[in-house]
Order: sequence, then C-alpha cells, then structure tokens
Amino acid sequence: MLLDTDRCYRAVASRDARFDGQFVTAVRTTGIYCRPSCPAMTPKATNVEFWPTAAAAQLRGFRACRRCLPDAVPGSPDWNVRADLAGRAMRLIGDGVVERDGVPGLATRLGYSERHLGRVLSAELGAGPLALARAHRAHTARLLVETTPMGMADIAFASGFASVRQFNDTVREVYGVPPTTLRSEAGRHALPVSAGALVLRLPFRSPFDGAGLLAFFAARAVPGVEEVDGGTYRRAMRLPRGPAVVSLELPVLAEATTSSQGRSPLRGRARPCEEGTTPARRRRSGTARATHVVATLRLSDPRDLAPAVARLRRLLDLDADPAAVDAVLGADPLLAASVAATPGVRLPGTVDPAETALRAVLGQQVSVAAARTAAARLADALGERLPPALAGDGPDLLFPTAATVAEHGAEVLTGPGRRTASIVGLATALADGTLVLDAGRDAAAFRDDLTALPGIGPWTAGYLAIRVLGDPDELLPDDLAVRRGARALGIDDLSRHAARWAPWRSYAALHLWGAATPIRRSA
Repeated sequence: MLLDTDRCYRAVASRDARFDGQFVTAVRTTGIYCRPSCPAMTPKATNVEFWPTAAAAQLRGFRACRRCLPDAVPGSPDWNVRADLAGRAMRLIGDGVVERDGVPGLATRLGYSERHLGRVLSAELGAGPLALARAHRAHTARLLVETTPMGMADIAFASGFASVRQFNDTVREVYGVPPTTLRSEAGRHALPVSAGALVLRLPFRSPFDGAGLLAFFAARAVPGVEEVDGGTYRRAMRLPRGPAVVSLELPVLAEATTSSQGRSPLRGRARPCEEGTTPARRRRSGTARATHVVATLRLSDPRDLAPAVARLRRLLDLDADPAAVDAVLGADPLLAASVAATPGVRLPGTVDPAETALRAVLGQQVSVAAARTAAARLADALGERLPPALAGDGPDLLFPTAATVAEHGAEVLTGPGRRTASIVGLATALADGTLVLDAGRDAAAFRDDLTALPGIGPWTAGYLAIRVLGDPDELLPDDLAVRRGARALGIDDLSRHAARWAPWRSYAALHLWGAATPIRRSA
C-alpha cells in the first residue's frame, strides 16, 4: 500500500487522531514508531517514514512508543472497506487464525498459495503473515501483562508464543522493555481488575452511536443468551477454545438508552462521555468525547483473548471511520438531517456468524419480535448452559451449534415446513463445512454460496454480508423498511439516488431504517 508522505506528515504535524490506526510514523533518529496523534515533539520530515501497519515498522527494527501506545488504537477502516486479499487476510489474522492453523491454514482459508499470500501482504502492508501475526501476539501479550495478574509464563502461551524466551524477546524488541516493566508501568493507566475477569478498553473513532447499537441488540436479544441493561450489552459467546461471557459498556447517556426498547432498532442518539469517570458521572456530564467501549470478559481459556477482542470489535464496528461516512452521507440534503441527528452510526456485526445466519433465516418474513421468540425457543431447547462460575449473574446459555440444529432442529422448530427445511439445510451445510461463514470470505462468493441454498434469497445474503463481513456498501434495496424510509425522505428512485452514497450504502440503510420508524420520545 503506497502512502502519501506529505499527507501523512501533515496529519502527524497536526496530531490528527482521525488517522490513528491508518498508519504509523517511524522515526529513524530514535528507532521508535508512533501513532499520528502522539503528543511527543513532531519529528523533522527528513527523519520519518510511514508504514501502513505496526508489523511493517517492527520488521524494520523500530519499537513501539510507550507514551502513545500505537497498538492501542482503532484498527484501520481499510480492512472493512477493502474486499481484496490483504483486507480479508488482516481480518483472519486478527481472529487468531495463524496462531491456531499456521500460515498454511490462513492461505487455505483464503484460497491462495502461501507464496502468493506472502507476496501480496508484503507488497500491500509492508510485512508478511508471520510478521503481522507476531505483531498481533505482542499486542495481546501487552493486554494480558497490563490487565491481569497472570504469571509471565502463562501469558506467553496464552498469547500464542511457542516459548517464554520467544515471548520475552518479542516484548523487548517491540516495546523496548521487558514484560515486568510493562506491568509496573500499567498501574498508571490500567482499569480496575475484576475478579476472574479481564477488563479492557476497546478504542474507537468518535462520534459513536452507542444508543443505536443497544437498541438493535435489545430488540433482538434472546433471553439467556444475551441481554441489554441500560447502557450495557451482555452475552454468552463461543470462542475457538471454549465459551466466554462478555459485558460491554457502551458510551451513551441515560436518556439515550432508557427508551431504546421503543425506538427504531437502528436509530439512536449517542452522547459523548468522558473515559475514566464513573458511569453515573459520565451520563450526567455528556460533554467530553468518548473514545472507548469498556469490555469485561470472562474466558474459559485465556488463549481466546485475541479472537474475542477481534470479534467484539467487529460486533460494534469499532474500526469504522465515522467522519468519512458522515461526510459522504451528510452531503446529501435528503440525509443531512438524519446524519446530523445521529452521527457515527455503526453496523451491527456478530461474534458468531453461524448463530447470526441461523437467526436470520429463522426471522425471514416475520416480525423482529416473532423472530426473537422463535430463536429463544430454539436456544432453550437445544442450547448449552454455561458453568455457574463463568456465567455469574448474566447470560448463562449458549445458542445451539449448527451441528445440533442440523440433528435436532426439525424436532423443535415450528412454523411452515419450508422454513424449517431451510434452517436445517443451512445448519447442515455449516456443520459439514459445505458452507463457510467468516470475516475472511470474498463478498461475492459469500453471497453466491448463501443464495445457492434452498430458501435463502438476496435479502438474507445481503443482510449477512453486513453482519458477518461488515460490508459497508450493501443497501438492501428490497428491504421494506429501507424502501419505506426512502419514501419518507422523498426519494423516488432509490437505486439511482443511492449511487451518491457509495461506498457507505450500508450506513445509509441504517438511516433509512430510522426514517421508516420515527423515534417516539416520552414526555
């Protein structure tokens, strides 16, 4: 990926946080790389070079700045916008595929040879898959060192390192200090430790429509599997090595969440809040800009931290660039008022593509409430209960696996026989590997594979492209609510008019859904 040196340097000179995560600045005289908004003195233009990833800078001998922590920033929005090999590979590397399956497994998932994959990633991102995965491991290790009391040997293996020595050497090389120094320094900025849980900050670019996400999840929450309580979303989730429970505190004001059950599923007003203050104080102030979602994770296996964080980021669309989205959509006079009223809308993603696919087909041609009831019945009959130590007082039920639904779904599903056959057929395809749904899929092949199954049409394939792939440019033109919202805004020819919204038509669809069901405010 070629970076515009002059543009990058202007961003660094102005300490523009909008570019954090999109590239790093490597300073030759110090041997350190930083995020663009680093508060340190701006280096001379002749002494810097710019790289698209931290891994590229590390590969060339630079170490991470411990003042600005360039790995603790939102990811590049390119990985969602780009549907090419590099973008798909980065999504899978973030999910820990290299740690679990190695580079051969990554190449197989992407459908290319290891050699071709390495050549493309080196050319586009400045580093090959092993270097990119190594940078990812170093970031995971830092999170565990700073936020848990785990021993260093346990952290080494939980982060994916083959040995403690490799862990120590990598941390020294990347951060310039041993792991013990990182832990001693963490007390100055770490969140309080919750017994038996990891408490993390997941950064994003402001503005952030947390209320819209909460309303979406609340309208569809399956009892026992997930719940929304005020500004917090909790759910049980399956991870590669075992189950987990997560609690996500989204930065919204109390008045933005109290009526979330009654508003449009994807419409809400997010108010910025101050990181580091208590929830009550944050909701009273509403003046500072929010920068993080607070996540409390209970894992059955600490090696699942990296994929858990990657999936939560996709769930909340935390790597989006809201300024770029709102600039394009807000330029349309017919959408300008909605964008101004609800800045920073996010695409609701998923932590479990198979679950989301099954629930999407289960909800075809019925209301959201009816789909929720059907999903709850299926989960209650075939789901798995979590151990009490993991669940605590929150969700304690895992949505059934595709294999379980394939085997027993016909016994518990009710309704039209064709719908039951479609759900069981989808579950069977997922269970036997005929259909693969993950963030590394090519969007066109993803849609083709879905629509090839009986009972799954273009709307479901497009909806799942948004939820699973984070596709930013899927309008869902046949969606009734989208068409109703377009008519409410005075848009006659939706397909032609929507061309001006590219490549952010998925976000435009959220605004149209909101226009289709105006917010009813309580007195």
